Amino acid sequence: MFHRRPTPIAPGPGQESVWDYPRPAIAEPTAKRIEILFGGRALVDSRRAVRVLETSHPPSYYAPLEDADESLLVPHPQRSLCEWKGQARYFSVRVGDRVAEAAAWTYPAPTPAFGILRDHLAVYPGRMDECRVDGERVEPQPGGFYGGWITRDVVGPFKGGPGTAGW
Repeated sequence: MFHRRPTPIAPGPGQESVWDYPRPAIAEPTAKRIEILFGGRALVDSRRAVRVLETSHPPSYYAPLEDADESLLVPHPQRSLCEWKGQARYFSVRVGDRVAEAAAWTYPAPTPAFGILRDHLAVYPGRMDECRVDGERVEPQPGGFYGGWITRDVVGPFKGGPGTAGW
């Protein structure tokens, strides 16, 4: 069932509305510091990330694998297909006995429009202990399907929670 588009929240100074993001999605570099922590370890610490922007979604951040501790990544059999980015390959994140199953992904052969994501890693922030953008702890995008990062500089409402599938 299709649901009517919700009323966007008006952005304040220094904020972006996710309803102003494009569809289809785009990817753009960001110089913001991206930190991903799990099990007392830094999985990622990068100032060379890429953010993916799509209507109704908070940004997803992809950090270069060079800026990730790949020793914490365990290949996972899960795959998914994005109509714009291509096929994703998943990893679990493991530190000692703690494991976050299928919590991270890459696009080994992204579509040409998203070639910038090659050799980059994204995570579901809700499966990590903490994710930060320029020191601000992020709130995970609602629901379990999307990997958006909510910070004080983006406003919604955000797709992902109950009743938003038709947006």
